[in-house]
Amino acid sequence: MGIKFRVTVMNFFQFFAWGAWLISLGGYMIGNLHFTGGQVGSIYATMGIAALFMPALLGIVADRWVNAERVLGLSHLILSGLLVWAAQVKDFDSLYWVMLFVSMFYMPTIALNNSVSYSILERKGFDIVKDFPPIRVWGTVGFILAMWIIDFMHWTLSPMQLYFSAASSLFLGLYSFTLPACPPEYKSKGNSLITVLGLDAFVLFKQRKMAIFFIFSMLLGAALQITNTFGEPFLHDFAAKFPDSFAVKHPSILMSVSQISETLFILTIPFFLRRFGIKKVMLMSMFAWVFRFGLFGIGSPDGIGFVYLILSMIIYGMAFDFFNISGSLFVEIESDPKIRASAQGLFMIMTNGLGAFLGGMGSGYVVDYFTKNGLRDWPDIWFTFAVYALIIGVLFMIFFKYKHNPDAMKKITH
Repeated sequence: MGIKFRVTVMNFFQFFAWGAWLISLGGYMIGNLHFTGGQVGSIYATMGIAALFMPALLGIVADRWVNAERVLGLSHLILSGLLVWAAQVKDFDSLYWVMLFVSMFYMPTIALNNSVSYSILERKGFDIVKDFPPIRVWGTVGFILAMWIIDFMHWTLSPMQLYFSAASSLFLGLYSFTLPACPPEYKSKGNSLITVLGLDAFVLFKQRKMAIFFIFSMLLGAALQITNTFGEPFLHDFAAKFPDSFAVKHPSILMSVSQISETLFILTIPFFLRRFGIKKVMLMSMFAWVFRFGLFGIGSPDGIGFVYLILSMIIYGMAFDFFNISGSLFVEIESDPKIRASAQGLFMIMTNGLGAFLGGMGSGYVVDYFTKNGLRDWPDIWFTFAVYALIIGVLFMIFFKYKHNPDAMKKITH
């Protein structure tokens, strides 16, 4: 079995295990467990809490004491047990704490998966820049396939999605121990705690341009998981009026169009960055979020409403990729080479940490505000999110000053 194939299998199951529940769990909690929007949002916000510190902590373990592939494997074995536990919990308080632990052990595996992939490929003489992207795309394929399986098995409103994810994590946990060794690369003992935790990049807040960028990263990060959290509950609520519609019968398949779009828009990013520059590409992302939410607001499972839903799924690729990837490239260009890794970590903290936490909590309160007698006013909910994204886009256009440098962009995007 070739080494590239083995790394591909790891990437596939890394995201296959996540796709089994990330999009459909909200529907299960609202439709089956009858949680409120605030409760659902707070459970999704646990991913933001975990992203603030767990990737750094397990990263230290892998850097200093234990092989990275073993840390990855052990994390997934623990995840498997936690997911089985989560599938059996029915009350909010218990599920909140279990899902917090799930997030604490899943979120670091995203970075560990990349680290193991890079280490193995590099040690075997492969070109990471050339060979890793085609491998990583199979992670997205795994995510989509897991969504489809959950949908076709009619588990979108069932705890079976968590058992299925647990089985996937169990397989990956065991499989990780069969991978080539990725031993720790010991750092200098003289490093400060700030350096060890990857917090050097906070010095970037002294620069007005960077401070504004990171603040908007947090604000937009709050929008990134909203449709993942409430997209399926929204579609399930059409069941009374359109019980035989495709959107109600196969919500995960419909939502998976967003992930398919994501893989396609990734391919367009080099062109857009070279042609328009980072600021305009990030603005495209922000205004794409306005359309993403707005189209949900006017969408429905029948007629032209279904077309609006499809368009919303397609535009998700631009909304998600254009900010995440162009933002990461902006950090790469503007940061001192000595703190680039820390700067990328700070970008993740602001978007997937603080942003995701604020988005989870805030979106839950918005859903509850527009819920009367158990009925959710989805158009007003989605339009509220659309206005939020619009305000961010306008303010970013006004306050973020950046001059496009085509030559620098050509170097990064080639």
